[in-house]
Amino acid sequence: MKPMHTDIAHMSRVLIIDDDEQVCDILATAFSRMGHRASFAVTLHQGLEKILSDTIDVVFLDVNLPDGNGLTAIKTIQQMPAAPEIIIITGNEDIDGAELAMRSNAWDYISKSGSYKKCNFALDRALAYRRQKRITESKTLLKREGIVGESRPVLDCLDKVAKAAKHHMPVLVTGETGTGKELFSRAIHANSSRAHAAFVVVDCAALPDHLVESTLFGHVKGAFTGADTSQTGLMKMADKGTLFLDEVGELPLSVQKNFLRAIQEKQFRPIGAAHEITSDFRLICATHRNLPDMVKDKIFREDLYFRLFSLHIHLPPLKSRKSDVAMLVHAHLSRKYDRSNGKGVTVSEDFLEELQTYDWPGNVRELINTLDLVCSDARTGDTLFAHHLPAHIRAFHIRSTFSASSSAAADPAAVGNPLQLKDYMEKMKLAYLQDLVSATRGDIAECCSRSGLSRSQMYRLIQQYNLKTD
Repeated sequence: MKPMHTDIAHMSRVLIIDDDEQVCDILATAFSRMGHRASFAVTLHQGLEKILSDTIDVVFLDVNLPDGNGLTAIKTIQQMPAAPEIIIITGNEDIDGAELAMRSNAWDYISKSGSYKKCNFALDRALAYRRQKRITESKTLLKREGIVGESRPVLDCLDKVAKAAKHHMPVLVTGETGTGKELFSRAIHANSSRAHAAFVVVDCAALPDHLVESTLFGHVKGAFTGADTSQTGLMKMADKGTLFLDEVGELPLSVQKNFLRAIQEKQFRPIGAAHEITSDFRLICATHRNLPDMVKDKIFREDLYFRLFSLHIHLPPLKSRKSDVAMLVHAHLSRKYDRSNGKGVTVSEDFLEELQTYDWPGNVRELINTLDLVCSDARTGDTLFAHHLPAHIRAFHIRSTFSASSSAAADPAAVGNPLQLKDYMEKMKLAYLQDLVSATRGDIAECCSRSGLSRSQMYRLIQQYNLKTD
């Protein structure tokens, strides 16, 4: 069975502050190989500047530096925004220094004379602790209704949500279709000082061009044919609250100039009105389109783009946070059956495994639709197995399994003396069958279902390759 994906080490940022460049090179190389983004500084001043200018997760801090003592800098670092975890490294066996580091709430104190494996181990534990701390903080401090996931990419986005909620500047939320742009936008509103007022949604993609201005700015009676009554525009309805423009890339070019002025001045003229009105709204826009390319193609105003880009939150696709899939599945099924007051379904391990393997081009929305489809055929109390999933998801899993088996079967030592094609195909077939039997725990029916082979074919292959199914 394939191992579960983990995001603990996903693009973690590690900084080494040490005046010995050889130590910096060795640690930075080791941490980079572990999947982290590692950098270093050779003075305390340079290190503090890096911590202030970038988001650092863990700092390896030397004690004796050319321009200061690392131990005395601990409190300074801990007072910085999003303060990193601190691991002290030193060439001296100083018990008093170690005690001071621990009393200052440093994560660990490591001697350079020890094994570098100790640094790796300390880094892993510090990152796991930091992730756990962020999860606790995000759950405790941030209202995040409907946002499910604790992976590093999601927590990074939630950090930006918290930052955006403290200000009134425009926010641009981007991401593929189905990633939850409206959910994150609502979270910004819910955590802001405007939460008591309206969150007004405008779907720019659903508005006919000739109705966009009327919908946004409003109109007075008789302003145009069919205007039998006056209508308050959505920009006015969002007064003191938040105006959310979904798919802002679809906003007609003819409207963009007037809209830019409205968001700059917070005043505008309803169609047919003699006077301008004001509205104190906070603007959040979302799009799945590439606005910089649209600016180059002159179908989106450059000045409007830069006005919208004050604060940017890019939501990750589901395939880059697959560790959240199981949590999304359980959360949706729980809500689904709580609403119906019925006994829910359970999910098998192989069901979750195949969901985690799939790349989800439609993102969370596609996952939710898939679960609803599968559950529509399930009875109360049923267990969902991989067999219940749509054929294209099952086929994707088989292809992924076969690809992994083929890679494992290729022997790097044989490059200088390549196998005959027949022998190579036999090795791939054996690796695939071994993986198939292992993933299904020897369940013949499941082996047949996954591989598309008949039961007699499967038994023949098991006998031919002497595979154990018990």
